[in-house]
Amino acid sequence: MAKVKKTNVMRILDKHKIVYDIKTYAYTEDDLSGIHAAAELGMDAARLFKTLVGKGNKTGIVVFCIPSNRELDLKTAAAVSGNKHVELLHVKDLPGVTGYIRGGCSPIGMKKQFPTYIDTSAENFDTISISAGQRGIQVLLPASCICSVTGAGIASLTADYGEAKNDE
Repeated sequence: MAKVKKTNVMRILDKHKIVYDIKTYAYTEDDLSGIHAAAELGMDAARLFKTLVGKGNKTGIVVFCIPSNRELDLKTAAAVSGNKHVELLHVKDLPGVTGYIRGGCSPIGMKKQFPTYIDTSAENFDTISISAGQRGIQVLLPASCICSVTGAGIASLTADYGEAKNDE
């Protein structure tokens, strides 16, 4: 693998002395989904987590990390985050709020630390994959390390939709 320039996510993990692996993949503007990233990496899509940013009616911005092959249950997300309802942030608002673009959004290193929740399925894996803050780069690390850096909580965030959909 060619040397990868450190992202802000990696610098934050280094600062916290958290060990992580880096995986790179080819992405296209036509498919920025976590499903595509997992396929490119030869990884189980349930292990590659996408970062979704929502806005709650009480708390404001809230961040959810869920498996790339699952959908966020908005009612559950609202209840977990102390809101009556949560709606996902429009993709055009993502850079201004988080500092990241679609396909490169990470729960680590946003412009501001927002309440963050990771789906309980993360506990099924020794390490999960999240965006390194740039399209085409993922970091693999234990969910507990993400929690320690972001203050994230672990909660059930996805509904059982049977075969998961490719929504992001």
